[in-house]
Amino acid sequence: MFKKLAAFLFSASALIFSAQVISAQETQTRVVDEVVAVVNDGVITLSRIKNEKKDAVDSLVQQGKSREEAQKLVDGREGELIANMINEELLIQKAKELGVDKDADQQVNERLTQIMKDNNIKTVDALYAEMEKQGVDPKNIKDDWRRQAIREMVLQREVQSKLYWGATGPELKAYFASHKDKFLKPETVSFSELFLGFAGRDEAQVRQKAKQFYDQLKAGADFAKMVGGNGDPAYVTQGAGKVEKVTVDGITDKKLAAALQGVKVGDYTLPVELDQVGIVILKIDAREAKSSDSVFDENAVRLAIVNEKGPEEQKKFLSKLRADAYIKVSESYRPLVSPLLFADERKTKPSVN
Repeated sequence: MFKKLAAFLFSASALIFSAQVISAQETQTRVVDEVVAVVNDGVITLSRIKNEKKDAVDSLVQQGKSREEAQKLVDGREGELIANMINEELLIQKAKELGVDKDADQQVNERLTQIMKDNNIKTVDALYAEMEKQGVDPKNIKDDWRRQAIREMVLQREVQSKLYWGATGPELKAYFASHKDKFLKPETVSFSELFLGFAGRDEAQVRQKAKQFYDQLKAGADFAKMVGGNGDPAYVTQGAGKVEKVTVDGITDKKLAAALQGVKVGDYTLPVELDQVGIVILKIDAREAKSSDSVFDENAVRLAIVNEKGPEEQKKFLSKLRADAYIKVSESYRPLVSPLLFADERKTKPSVN
């Protein structure tokens, strides 16, 4: 039961950070830790780094690597990991300065609410209990989600939004004229969904039912009635039951993309099994072929500019945050971290720290 929740929690828990406190005596608690980096008024501790490395190793083992191989890979990227943690600390501090850190709490609560809804869990306490059964600390995962939300908010506001709105009308026209191949009208597909979830059921029986339903649909059964009488809340369409004009090239799930290929309007995909979640059958409601003519769409042009220039602008933004900050990396870790963290600054500065 709760397989959907288990899969979701595992993917999220691979990035959890936490501080470690151990008891030295029954009446005294001491923190065993080492400060690896000072970032303004924040610190990156050895315990956080070890925790992050452990989660990364566990994730690689889950993907099929041996623990020894996974540990070697993670150890080899320790400098990159610490550099990323320092950048993250700077983004969190920037979020407080901008006053957007509280919005992250709302996003975390919305994610918890959605998980409860998807898994028919009635209370937050029941959700936390289920998380703990699956080896996930609710506090740690909430902290991780909050950090992720903060990173995205700051970069969206300070980098992506400025790029998106920064281009003038003439600049948009000029960009479109010189990149027409990016604005060809894409192939789109519209479809409706019949979803059968695995949660709380025998998976073999769900597969058998899906095959039976597919055969009945091919024989002329009414799709809407079958969904209403047998389907679970829509998964692929996120509860909507249907979507319109989805860009075919934008479908990232390889199984779904393959299943949709060549299916005519009014026909159905074969049952598609979504790992640890359930089985979906899609009815093709409409298709629009790809066009060889470029179409100017202001939103699409602005997004293309963001996609093209965003990575470099993000690097510049992080470089400025570092340049304006007090960052002190401990002597034992500086050779690992500094070449990665301060590479851009060294193009214009003789030294850092």
